[in-house]
Amino acid sequence: MSSEQHDAEPMRAALALARRGLGETWPNPSVGCVIVKAGRVVGRAVTAPGGRPHAEVLALAMAGAAARGATAYVTLEPCCHHGRTPPCTEALIEAGIARVVVAIRDPDPRVNGAGIARLRAAGIAVTEGVLADEAAHVTAGFLTRVRHNRPMVTLKLASTLDGRIATHAGESRWITGEAARRAAHALRGEHDAVLAGVGTLLADDPELTCRLAGFKRAAGIRVIADSHLRTPLTARVLAHAAAATWLLHRDGADPERRRAIAALGARLFEVPGSNAGIDIALGLRALAEAGINAVLVEGGAQIAAALLREDLVDRLVWFHAPTVMGADGWPAAQGFGVSSLGAMPRFVRERIRPLGEDVLSEFRREHG
Repeated sequence: MSSEQHDAEPMRAALALARRGLGETWPNPSVGCVIVKAGRVVGRAVTAPGGRPHAEVLALAMAGAAARGATAYVTLEPCCHHGRTPPCTEALIEAGIARVVVAIRDPDPRVNGAGIARLRAAGIAVTEGVLADEAAHVTAGFLTRVRHNRPMVTLKLASTLDGRIATHAGESRWITGEAARRAAHALRGEHDAVLAGVGTLLADDPELTCRLAGFKRAAGIRVIADSHLRTPLTARVLAHAAAATWLLHRDGADPERRRAIAALGARLFEVPGSNAGIDIALGLRALAEAGINAVLVEGGAQIAAALLREDLVDRLVWFHAPTVMGADGWPAAQGFGVSSLGAMPRFVRERIRPLGEDVLSEFRREHG
């Protein structure tokens, strides 16, 4: 067995741990760490909810004295800067780790190779790039926030075969079946925040929570793009865990509405306006600055169009029901100025799978 093959199995285990923490560790990335000694796993952990302690520290605590001379497999380069907690590089050095295998480097300017350099300077052997593509996919939210100052955006659409999300009278529940709705809840659990436009809120009064038993320990952030603060004070996103509800509104919104919503515990972000409402790119930047790594956008058609127009959709998740509504139904995305085939956003298909009678298609955007 080659060295690369030997390292792949424990790194896959570390990546599985990292996936388990998605949606719970922001503003930090979800990192998995597995410590192996003499062919046996002696420690393993994922970043704790809220981002601390880091995975390496928790795995070392599990390993105890067995960490000396062991190999640590980490999905993201260990940090080397002092924040609210000491650097993970120092914890690995002090524990006597002999070798560290890193999937990808941390692009944070405070790290970005410096963590690896610190380990090597301390005499620890470091191997890079093991299952790097898989690690980049798991860590995509954090990577996007650091590199582009915005969260990774997943646009979720649920429609008929001809791309309609509601009848002309506004009826939309339920276009897709139970299996598709469960998958949609799982998506909520895997993202730090769920974003919807105020039109969707006024039409459906959604909770925007992950309601799969045991799936997610921490309440996810619910974000409403509401340029003029039309969100009713009785909306379900404000009635339960209002502190986990954030509203993006444009400058000049009614001060009385701002005070009333803030009094319920919600957090408000003032974002410059555009012709269609708020400037969605600046809204995403505000979310990134607040620590959000990955956001799931659940509609409606106006916000979907705004994101597609600005080339801000990284992943597209589309649930199709085996029905046809016709042109008088509401489209999944409003018009956003496409005048030629070459101007259309194009996506690369990653997976298609059946969910009951529905079909789920997953795509990624290749920007640039």
